Amino acid sequence: MADFNDRYSRLAIHPLHAVLLAFPLPLFLSALVADMAYRSTYLIQWLNFAQWLIAGALLMGAFVLVWALVELVRSRELRTVWHMIYFLSLLAMWILGFINALEHAKDAYATMPGGMWLSLIVTLLALVATWVGYSGLREEVR
Repeated sequence: MADFNDRYSRLAIHPLHAVLLAFPLPLFLSALVADMAYRSTYLIQWLNFAQWLIAGALLMGAFVLVWALVELVRSRELRTVWHMIYFLSLLAMWILGFINALEHAKDAYATMPGGMWLSLIVTLLALVATWVGYSGLREEVR
C-alpha cells in the first residue's frame, strides 16, 4: 500500500472537476441520439430536446474548460503536454458545441444533416477530452 502511495501521489484531477467532466459527454451523446431520432421521425420535439441537451453540455463544459485552463496555468513542466491536449480538446469541444447550438437554433428543417454531423464531431471531442481527463493526467512522484 505504501509503495502505491509513493509512486502516485494523487490524481491530478480534482474530484469536483471529475464530477463536472462527467456531464458533457453524456449530454452531447444524448443530443446526437435526439438528432438521429429527429432525422428518422421529423418530430420537432426531438430537435427541441437536442437543443436543451446541447445547452446543458455547454454550461457544464464551460465550468470544466475554466477549471482546465487554471490547471494548465498551474501545471508543472512534466504534465504540461497532457494538460495542453486536455485543454485544447475541451476548447475545440466547446467552440464546436457552440456552433452546433447555433446550427440547432435554425428552422427545424434547416438543421439536418449539418446539426447531426456537428453533434457527432462534438461527441467525439467530448469522448477524447473525457478520456484524457480521466486517464492521462496522472502525476508520478519518484
